[in-house]
Amino acid sequence: MAEFVMPALGADMSAGTLVEWRKRPGDPIARGEIIADVHTDKADIEVEVFTSGIVDRLLVEPGQKVPVGTPLAIIREDGGAPAPAPEKRGPREEAARILASPSAKSLADELGVDLAAIHGSGPKGRIQRRDVEAAARGAAPPAPSPAPPPAAAEPGDAQAAMRQAIAAAMARSKREIPHFYLSESIDLSAAMAWLGHENLTRSVQDRLLPGVLMLKAVALALREVPELNATWQGGSLVRSDSIHVGVATFLRGGGLVAPALHDADRQSLDELMGAFRDLVSRARAGRLRSSEMSDPTSTVTSLGERGSESVLPIIFPPQVAIVGFGRVVERPWVSDGQVLVCPVVTATLAADHRVTDGHRAAALLTAVNRLLQEPEGL
Repeated sequence: MAEFVMPALGADMSAGTLVEWRKRPGDPIARGEIIADVHTDKADIEVEVFTSGIVDRLLVEPGQKVPVGTPLAIIREDGGAPAPAPEKRGPREEAARILASPSAKSLADELGVDLAAIHGSGPKGRIQRRDVEAAARGAAPPAPSPAPPPAAAEPGDAQAAMRQAIAAAMARSKREIPHFYLSESIDLSAAMAWLGHENLTRSVQDRLLPGVLMLKAVALALREVPELNATWQGGSLVRSDSIHVGVATFLRGGGLVAPALHDADRQSLDELMGAFRDLVSRARAGRLRSSEMSDPTSTVTSLGERGSESVLPIIFPPQVAIVGFGRVVERPWVSDGQVLVCPVVTATLAADHRVTDGHRAAALLTAVNRLLQEPEGL
């Protein structure tokens, strides 16, 4: 048997609300398949399972908010036997498990009424004193009290909750992580020229964006400085064998999330462009998957053409590094003794001083610069 628990969908998440089950008891389920939708302060997430088998029991009802790590379901792994039936209990033990008010239980004892035979009229079927009195008279039970409709979250409330969650995570990051910053101005003449020529051969929907070249360059540079492709857990550095680049994505209603582009270093530019578009689209539609929220090993944030010239980003814990790109601007640039006008971007790295130093961190930005000078090799 395996427990499916409320996952931690980000370092700042302490609890989540189960929105909907995608599977029912008896349904087969495969590793990586969606089992449920969970709501957090940042987004609605499609949650995957990491074991294959048969859904045995669902332990939490939709609408319940539960802490991270709470068991939500039991999965009978392939070849396993069904979970044993609950042990048979005596009448008084059963009564103790029935949802009923203390007054109703006391009255049922006095009148000799079996609580198990009563359908309660209170919220969620809770048995009230009046239900016991009706059962003792042999009368029809009172009509159930209508449940109050769930309060719809106002857009402002949802945005405020997301902003509070982001603020809590960033405050924790600045409090616990000894940040230091390095920056480098990168000449994008070669990259932009190659990109313009490449896009002439493509349809509009297949064109590459400059940001994808930057994403791929960071992913490849992390191979050279692996201590920055890692997380800080339990007081020590945990390096990752895979490079899952988190992409800081700004949401239309405000706020941001940073889901992962899995194995970004192994994807071609075309594959990365498709994955990037898909990820951003689903992030803004509230259809991210749990692995995309929990897997990033390092993050990239880009302000794009409407942003500032540089950004000093804050590390997403438990990661240990984040690279920020400002907008591309034209600047005087000296090359081979000549002053040219070139497209330039400022790349900034925030790194964790517990795991690295300025020399090693500078190696990452140097690698990013070198890789962007040879865009055809990305």
